[in-house]
Amino acid sequence: MNRWPAISSAAILLFWGCVSLAQTNPRVETQLERVQTETAGGPFTADWDSLGAYRIPDWFRDAKFGIFIHWGVYSVPAFDNEWYPRNMYVQGSEAFKHHNATYGPQAKFGYKDFIPEFRAEHFDPDAWVDLFVRAGARYIVPVAEHCDGFPMYDSAITDWNAAKMGPKRDVVGELAAAIRKRGLHFGASSHRAEHWWWYDGGMKFDSDVQDKRYSGLYGPAAPSVPPGGDESKDPDPSHLEQWLPPDKAFLDDWLARSTEIVDKYHPDFVYFDWWIGQPAFQPYLPRFAAFYYNQAARRKQPVVLTYKDRDFPENAAVLDVERGKLDSIRLLPWQTDTSVSIHSWGYVKNDEYRDAKSLIDELVDVVSKNGNLLLNVGPKSDGTIPEEAQHILLQMGAWLKVNGEAIYGTRPWLLFGEGPTKVTSSALNTDRQEFTAEDIRFTAHGDALYAIALGWPSSGTLRVHSLWQGTPYLHGPVCSVQLLGSDTAMKWRQKADGLYIELPEQAPDEPAFAFRIQQSLSGKCGDLAASGKMQR
Repeated sequence: MNRWPAISSAAILLFWGCVSLAQTNPRVETQLERVQTETAGGPFTADWDSLGAYRIPDWFRDAKFGIFIHWGVYSVPAFDNEWYPRNMYVQGSEAFKHHNATYGPQAKFGYKDFIPEFRAEHFDPDAWVDLFVRAGARYIVPVAEHCDGFPMYDSAITDWNAAKMGPKRDVVGELAAAIRKRGLHFGASSHRAEHWWWYDGGMKFDSDVQDKRYSGLYGPAAPSVPPGGDESKDPDPSHLEQWLPPDKAFLDDWLARSTEIVDKYHPDFVYFDWWIGQPAFQPYLPRFAAFYYNQAARRKQPVVLTYKDRDFPENAAVLDVERGKLDSIRLLPWQTDTSVSIHSWGYVKNDEYRDAKSLIDELVDVVSKNGNLLLNVGPKSDGTIPEEAQHILLQMGAWLKVNGEAIYGTRPWLLFGEGPTKVTSSALNTDRQEFTAEDIRFTAHGDALYAIALGWPSSGTLRVHSLWQGTPYLHGPVCSVQLLGSDTAMKWRQKADGLYIELPEQAPDEPAFAFRIQQSLSGKCGDLAASGKMQR
């Protein structure tokens, strides 16, 4: 069933007739011909009714935890955040002032001049993947192209890419090989859509953005504000219809670049950033999806495509919530993406970092609601991963090594959890929360139910309210309770107001505590009730 608002052909033609025309890139035209061929000869066609037949693969539902990598030329200045290439041209901004004081005026030293300094001399894809495997990740997603317009792969559409300039290495290709060599799933993200207006600040004063020799990098540098709007700030990011739409040449280029990534690297996972929600992209999104799904079908490759907000119909791809969570179980699988660093997705000097406990708590909360966590790291320009990030990832991996059976391959239970801490649904930058020892999350795998406590009760007893004696959520009585990572026989009792678990005197050195709970399917515990382990 089509759940997406229709946009009329007349409206599209009117829109395209009113925009400026740019010179056609023959390499774009060649790629678009491939897209036309691919979408015409597969099980999916470029319409939402057909794409509604897409099914989310089990590998994604089982994986639960992935790594996102924001790495590019913006790691050279390493100031403010990954929006430095835009903000250095926004007069009055901190990045603008820093750039002038450190490198001189933008007409003399622009963003392009950081490219030769982006050498990646210590980049070792195998070492990166080894770290991510030790962290417990099951899929890895490098940014293929960020909003700055500098692809990190060997693009045939533009020479402004990492294989031909800067490090002169096909970063995405090398990572794809290293990831697959370790049996993990490889993904790629594109943030190209925002490039339409990314460098518009450089058109308002003397800067190298206005030099046509560098248009291959700086692109349209079109204004984000329609005529008559307030040019002192960008329009509302939650209402992309208020932004000046891109023209047909840019949209064709976006589709060509996006499908080129699929052609060259066959990713298991593709992530798009938020600005594809601008209405002008609507006719292009089903074309990309049909191309990707058809190519994957021919390769017998189960793939994942993510979107934000309402950019796709919910049955045609996977919802991604940036730095946010949901307040309840979602019937369809979903994902949140956040970062180990607080102020920037890319590496910046003196950033602050989240602690492993907060990220493990977030992973547990998201998984209990049928979601995955995609956790970002930002490497330095030399190709090394900050020690702070490495330490956090290894702590997460140590926890997952003990408690992974309560995470990997699980499905949500009837209830996601209990406790006093409330989660704000899907709001940006609301994922950082502190939980209490009364906050418990549930997952299920086979006959096992897992109760994961996000703190250690000082009373020495954990009460799970939802598992009271006679609860309709269980098929029968609780027959066994075991703390993962411990050989200690647990004492517990099911009472009218909950399941009471007596805890060991010494709390394990863990940020969260997972209990495997076995229930009787016949109404009697039988052999599950080992002598001395069950008290009723």
